[in-house]
Amino acid sequence: MSGSDNIPMTPHGLQKLKDELKHLQSVERGKISREIEVARAHGDLRENAEYHAAKEKQSHIEGRILTLGDWIARAEVIDPAKLGGDKVVFGATVELVDTENDKTISYRLVGETEADLKKRWIAVTSPVARALIGKKVGDVATVQSPGGVRELEVVKISFEDPQEEPASAS
Repeated sequence: MSGSDNIPMTPHGLQKLKDELKHLQSVERGKISREIEVARAHGDLRENAEYHAAKEKQSHIEGRILTLGDWIARAEVIDPAKLGGDKVVFGATVELVDTENDKTISYRLVGETEADLKKRWIAVTSPVARALIGKKVGDVATVQSPGGVRELEVVKISFEDPQEEPASAS
């Protein structure tokens, strides 16, 4: 993802980014500052591994804060519940049948920041998603996979927003 391009994401994806940013800014920043102060009190900073580890952790936290802020600023929120139609687009949940082995699989096309293979949420920029975009029920998408070419037949396209996991209390 580069420069000023918009980043498509679902409302839930944007909320997760905002929650993570808030947690890093309000909890982790203070925690790492205290760790640095404690390590600094241990004396000579040149040979103080705790101090250097804490400073490195602080650098990672600040970098993540900058990244999250950038993604949030460039978010283009697309609500799958407000979509429809008969073609595969961002936000769609697509049920597919692998024509070689007749196995059924389902994917939800989401933004890069939301992709989660365990949930079968794939980035809209992934090879599988790119092969599916624009397809209708009955169409076959040809996907190059590590095991060779796979043909996936679209059997269902839906746009309901699947139940998200409950937001964690922070």
